[in-house]
Amino acid sequence: TESFLWAMMAALLAAALWLNIATMAKAPVSTTHAIVGGVMGAGVAAAGFGIVNWSTMIKIASSWVISPLIGGVIAAAFLMSIKKTIVFREDKISASYIWVPYYVAFMAWAFVTYLVLKGLKTIWSDILTLINNIMFFTIEVTDKPSFAIAGLLGAITAVIVYGVVKRSIKAKLGHLKNDRASVNLLFTIPLIFAAALLSFAHGANDVANAIGPLAAINDAVMSGGIRTTAGIPFWVMGVGAFGIAIGLALYGPRLIKTVGSEITELDQMRAFSVAMAAAVTVIIASQLGLPVSSTHIAIGGVFGVGFLREWLDSSTSIEAEIQHDKNELEEDKKRRDALKHELKDLRKKAIKSTEDYRRITELYEAVDAEKDAIKLVKKEIKKDQKTLYVKRDAIKKIVTAWVITVPASAVLAASVFYMIKGLMS
Repeated sequence: TESFLWAMMAALLAAALWLNIATMAKAPVSTTHAIVGGVMGAGVAAAGFGIVNWSTMIKIASSWVISPLIGGVIAAAFLMSIKKTIVFREDKISASYIWVPYYVAFMAWAFVTYLVLKGLKTIWSDILTLINNIMFFTIEVTDKPSFAIAGLLGAITAVIVYGVVKRSIKAKLGHLKNDRASVNLLFTIPLIFAAALLSFAHGANDVANAIGPLAAINDAVMSGGIRTTAGIPFWVMGVGAFGIAIGLALYGPRLIKTVGSEITELDQMRAFSVAMAAAVTVIIASQLGLPVSSTHIAIGGVFGVGFLREWLDSSTSIEAEIQHDKNELEEDKKRRDALKHELKDLRKKAIKSTEDYRRITELYEAVDAEKDAIKLVKKEIKKDQKTLYVKRDAIKKIVTAWVITVPASAVLAASVFYMIKGLMS
């Protein structure tokens, strides 16, 4: 029991430490993966490599590819659909009146289904018991909701939302302009609800993962042994809720800035597509049994939206254009340096002829011209780089953080375990 308590404590401390380090570096990493890595590292330190379920670890590693890939494809598909049905149409107002209610209704279905499957699964039996106590009919109590029930609740909500949004847009038709900005405004309120619902489900999942080791420690201390299932007291959930609120207040702005603007610029339509991708991907993955990370899905969605923008806004290869400008810049610098070298040699001459003075004047003018050319090429490179809507440096940083999260948490947990063991022995 002692080793188990030390291992859970080490896992908790290691995951917390790694998450704080990653967040300070503005890298959005998975809480789930940090906890898994911490538990694995502490478990290996306590009982050896044989204790690890390596098939499960392979599934977790596969989610590094599966999650962002599916999220990116779905987010890009949603944004492309919105552009095709509304933004690219000549009469955007009429197109919005037809299509926006469908998009928002689908959002309502997806998020209600998502919330029932992910956010309410731990208290589903309690909800059914409560309904049976207050209603005149009886529902069979199950441990978790089925997809059919979740989808039905989502469909009922979607029908109601469709009617409400249709009336709302009809009332605004006279005040809207036939431009992209007006279409964007129609997605503002749905996006706020989507963000709130996604935060609810994501927060419920992350708090559950974060307090898992603490709940295990509490159960082991209270029962005097190790059980396969541990009850979670209300105070433990309170600690998790308090922690996530404080973390959002302290570190939230860093990651919000990273996800919202440092990967690619997001407006209402793009952010709506990312939120939809997160919900739909989790629903698909849960039905197929694919291991996915909500964090990775959302970031993959942002990447997908950014790459779609690049593809739509460039008829030629932007990267090739940037490389061409860089080559031109190097040539300009070489010419400038050669002119400066010639100018330096002429100025060193003790006795200068009339031809030398004429040449010196020409060289000064040529150097100034090359400087202007260099400035112009630098501006072109900056302009082209802005057209690369997905910041390549952000991709490298985030992917690196994802890949090392599990091993980094594992190494930290093993180190902390040995420190705790040394102090307690």
